[in-house]
Amino acid sequence: MRLGIISALYEEQLGLVEAMKGPAKLIHGKREYWAGKLWEIDAVCVLSRIGKVAAAMTATMLVEKFGVTHILFTGVAGAGDKTVQVGDIVVAEALVQHDMDASPLFPRFEVPLTGLTHFLPDQQLSLRLSRAAHDFLEQDLETAISEGERREFRLLQPRVHRGLVASGDQFMADPLRLNALNAALPGLVAVEMEGAAVAQVCYELDVPCAVIRTVSDNANEDAATDFMRFVQSVAAQYAVHITRRLCRDLAQAG
Repeated sequence: MRLGIISALYEEQLGLVEAMKGPAKLIHGKREYWAGKLWEIDAVCVLSRIGKVAAAMTATMLVEKFGVTHILFTGVAGAGDKTVQVGDIVVAEALVQHDMDASPLFPRFEVPLTGLTHFLPDQQLSLRLSRAAHDFLEQDLETAISEGERREFRLLQPRVHRGLVASGDQFMADPLRLNALNAALPGLVAVEMEGAAVAQVCYELDVPCAVIRTVSDNANEDAATDFMRFVQSVAAQYAVHITRRLCRDLAQAG
């Protein structure tokens, strides 16, 4: 196994490269790829930058140039449903591009010439990821996140959700648009800007993938408030601890 780990922003992956044994930096396509061992798993970490095209290119390069066999996308997202709270964790069961609309030639959300609206991550990898997320919240949360930050961001009893994640090239900050998406996409749990593009690449290249997101906001007009502080002090810690648990689980499984 060679695990490719993608995040859009530096802050979302803070701590992963630092945890890597023998990291080697390779520059390709204006991106820095860090290859080494993460908790006994051969891994390559890279920042895609924001947006579907950037994420798709990065995922393709991980497979075609760096030979990864599995891809994990980790980062933050807006809540897609009122039951999802800041600090919750979302593991994607399916991903859709909410801004894909080639109608009337093709149905809304369908990626033309694929016949698909929803791209499915690898079930086994996603199950392992969900287990790692549950174990993190039950065993690591209080030591990983300071009491002050837990109080500031109201991280009372964070939960793990599994469901539909919608990706698009817009930062979602309009409750009316989110309500319309909920009506059009039943089961929506998170909105973000990269995951569905990565899932499409992995589908077309036959590479297992999984997508995990820490919910940073409620996709409303307050979405940008303290965003970077949350990413650095909360989401990055989630990512490091959950990825460590996942890698150790994968290493034990051989």
